[in-house]
Amino acid sequence: MSIKKDGIMVILSSPSGAGKTTLVKLLSKKKNYNISVSHTTRKARINEIHDQDYYFVNHEKFQSLIKNEEFLEYAKVFNHLYGTTRTPVIEKLEKGENVVFDIDWQGADQIKNKKLNYKLITFFVLPPSKQVLFERLSNRDMKDKLIVDERMKEFSRDVLHWINYDYVVINDNIDACYSKINNLIDAEINSGSKDYDSDYIRKHVEFLTS
Repeated sequence: MSIKKDGIMVILSSPSGAGKTTLVKLLSKKKNYNISVSHTTRKARINEIHDQDYYFVNHEKFQSLIKNEEFLEYAKVFNHLYGTTRTPVIEKLEKGENVVFDIDWQGADQIKNKKLNYKLITFFVLPPSKQVLFERLSNRDMKDKLIVDERMKEFSRDVLHWINYDYVVINDNIDACYSKINNLIDAEINSGSKDYDSDYIRKHVEFLTS
């Protein structure tokens, strides 16, 4: 870390439908964290706003950003490209502002491997059960059963990456899950004691993958 007070980076990842985007928005609203807005080649969903939820760009624009080495991380997810541009993130961290990322395990790995000179805390968000996840996906804007089935198959692969994160949290109740994340961040920053049961998490992962 540099001598001046830099911002911190917080990454939230999860299988699709586990609730990370809602948790990221809560961190932004309640803790004044800057949400890192990703570029994506997918189409906007209902109620998503360009420049606020994502920068929606075509494939050619995304490829030009890759070519110019603009991305801090990028990945292909469900046949669409997603990526975080470096400059806005670094500018905020240099000003002492905290940045929260809503990205998948591929992007999280890339940012960790960059070994940037800023504190990084990573969280993996899991659902309480596969049944709850299925219901959440089915009730979202995904009325297509094939899309829900694809997400459920991907879940079985994504969940295996939990081991690469600092913390795993279970989103059974959104407010309780946010509180857990918030307390763990505060404990990390202030070197406080952490209320974290790694054995419980490991058993929950076994339950989800059995």
